Amino acid sequence: MTRSDQIRITAPTRLAPVDVPRRALGGGGPAIFPIGLGCMGMSEFYGPADQDEALATLAAACDLGIDMLDTADTYGIGANEELLGRFLAGLKPADRPLIATKFGIVRQSGSYERRIDNSPAYIRAACDASLRRLGVEVIDLYYCHRRDPAVPIEDVVGAMAALVQAGKVRMLGLSEVSADSLRRAHAVHPIAALQSEYSLWSRDPEATTLPVAAELGTAFVAYSPLGRAFLTATVKTADDLAEGDFRRANPRFQGAALDANLKLAQALAAFGAARGLTAAETALAWILARQPHVIPIPGTTRRHHLAGNAGAATLQLAAADVAALDEMFAPGAVAGARYPDAGFAGIEA
Repeated sequence: MTRSDQIRITAPTRLAPVDVPRRALGGGGPAIFPIGLGCMGMSEFYGPADQDEALATLAAACDLGIDMLDTADTYGIGANEELLGRFLAGLKPADRPLIATKFGIVRQSGSYERRIDNSPAYIRAACDASLRRLGVEVIDLYYCHRRDPAVPIEDVVGAMAALVQAGKVRMLGLSEVSADSLRRAHAVHPIAALQSEYSLWSRDPEATTLPVAAELGTAFVAYSPLGRAFLTATVKTADDLAEGDFRRANPRFQGAALDANLKLAQALAAFGAARGLTAAETALAWILARQPHVIPIPGTTRRHHLAGNAGAATLQLAAADVAALDEMFAPGAVAGARYPDAGFAGIEA
């Protein structure tokens, strides 16, 4: 019998939206709503995209209080930034959410294969291209999306810091770097945010970068906090996924790994349902309870998922529930690698 079988079921406390504590970006950055919105799927990777619905979803997110939108120049090979540019053009500057974008992954249209470019010349050119597509004069948060180990992190951050000095970027971020790289980068310029995959189903950062980010005052932005929708308990087989959906090639969605992971997703759904929560709400509430400096950015392409995702910020799980979920998804419980081989390009151990 597991701990989750033994504990008394306690309904989570739910705060009023106005009472939800905000979470600060590092380096003196602003305090924002504790859940952001990942926009990648609005342009690529998860099957056909509906641009009108995507624009409506962006508007609905802002109406719910979500005030950080996350994109990258590689999402749709610039199309995702252009989508956000269309959305931002319809807002007054004072109403605009914080925009985070990234550079470093170079791909050809329609291909998942990539190369990594961290050269100073590329960083400058990529920033200017992102500014044009977004239709803004300054990028709020600019990430190095993936690392080229041939370029010292000090040189990468030095080139990024020059963009801050030029008034093109407000804050700097890194994605999927090691704890050592984060420390070295932070010594050059304050790093406002470290973005890496983190969720019940990807817990590796707990032993590496999460504590270092907390020590340095760097916010940790968790992408794929719902396990690429697996933790919503809505994916039963790879056949549920659209043609062209990159998850069809993801090891965690295939064969014996899929079968093992389905049992975990079903257990999470049952755990949440017993407390009046969806699986997604439970997974996001666990992150917020477990890590006070983490800002999850679940992605969605449709409005009907937004309210539940944003509402997870109002939940306060009982300590016993957090511990039970820790046990249910103990490191090593999830089967399969989190990416196919090509997806690990530029990810530091």
